[in-house]
Amino acid sequence: MRRKKNLVQIFRKPGAQRDEPPPRRFLKLLGPGLITGASDDDPSGIATYSQAGAQHGYGMLWTMLFVYPLMTSIQEISARIGRVTGQGIAGNIRRHYSVWLLHPLVILLLIANTINLAADLSAMGAAVKLLIGGPALLYVVVLAGVSVVLQVRIPYSRYAKILRWLCVALFAYVATVFMVKIDWGKAVTGTFIPNLVLDGRSLTMFIAVLGTTISPYLFFWQAAGEVEEVKSKDEVKPLKQAPEQAPKETQRIVWDTYVGMAFSNIVAFFIILTTAATLHQNGKTEIETAAQAAEALRPVAGPLAFFLFAVGIVGTGMLALPVLAGSAAYAVGEALRWPTGLERKAREAKGFYAVIAIATLLGLALNFTPMDPIKALIWTAVINGVTAVPLMVVMMLMTTNRKVMGQFTLSRYLLVTGWLATVLMAAASVGLFWTWGE
Repeated sequence: MRRKKNLVQIFRKPGAQRDEPPPRRFLKLLGPGLITGASDDDPSGIATYSQAGAQHGYGMLWTMLFVYPLMTSIQEISARIGRVTGQGIAGNIRRHYSVWLLHPLVILLLIANTINLAADLSAMGAAVKLLIGGPALLYVVVLAGVSVVLQVRIPYSRYAKILRWLCVALFAYVATVFMVKIDWGKAVTGTFIPNLVLDGRSLTMFIAVLGTTISPYLFFWQAAGEVEEVKSKDEVKPLKQAPEQAPKETQRIVWDTYVGMAFSNIVAFFIILTTAATLHQNGKTEIETAAQAAEALRPVAGPLAFFLFAVGIVGTGMLALPVLAGSAAYAVGEALRWPTGLERKAREAKGFYAVIAIATLLGLALNFTPMDPIKALIWTAVINGVTAVPLMVVMMLMTTNRKVMGQFTLSRYLLVTGWLATVLMAAASVGLFWTWGE
């Protein structure tokens, strides 16, 4: 109730336009959290959720409810780091901890993001080919080029608006559900009653879902998004310098993160639900890519469901590409003390934009090799798992350290849920290696 009251106070802030409707004012609260959450449903994530629904039917729906509080907590912690300090995660680790810890984490992030970029570009090219025909590799080249040009040429304050509109593409997966026949009894049971079979295949799928929803690149991007908000607005300062801004900004971060992650998990839920009701019910249990899931939907759910699913792949991919490349660039730039930020012109942050271009081009180049999409996803999950655990430990230590956060250290709720998420990711990483090859 307290948070709702504060939200109303935000809506009624002095100077606000009286004729501006509350929904529009609410949308203005959404920024880095919404974009981060939506980018989590990238083509690689869609492939993972499609596999979950195709292989296990309604039995994996509960994972979306289970992971939500942990996901929101770690993302809110990431946002607070950026908003309180005015620096991203890598910049704070460099300043307060050892570069011997930072540099390996950044290298692993760069490798994982590059592979993820390759897998996403591959899925996007395949989706466009399914929609209009023609050579998939040509579409991959065009999409990669468009993404890089937009990031280099458009300032963050304008580019963020484009990314927010791209979030609309995810509604394609919500719409798809209403075109297929759902066994709602099984769906409700699968949502609220966990059913984790302790065999290698089920554990691997659970770990894959967990690793898709809690990924290091999301931490870096949301923190960097908050830093960009500080840099792009003269009246906004890091909370350590302007603690009087804390009540309003803290509530904005809470709502932005919780809505953004809810959006992400609802879409993932609908993807699992759609593929469970169609592919699993028709015996199509082996899905390797998002494009393959779209193609498999055509004969069992109809051409419109196929079309929406395929269009969603392209839309979410265009949202995810800058997040993957940008988070790597923020991490590398802050680690090496380069000027960083999408608000800067290219000549002002040459190294930062070079990382964006190089990571995207390397992802593009991997599409001209005999890359196995499944192996690419597996290796991305492995590297993310290895990177996430030490990174989350450092983030938890950082946000309880007054030298870093000043008076804005974590609340008890974030402290408990943040450490729970960290322990769960550590267990998932161990489980990933335990189930390797099964």
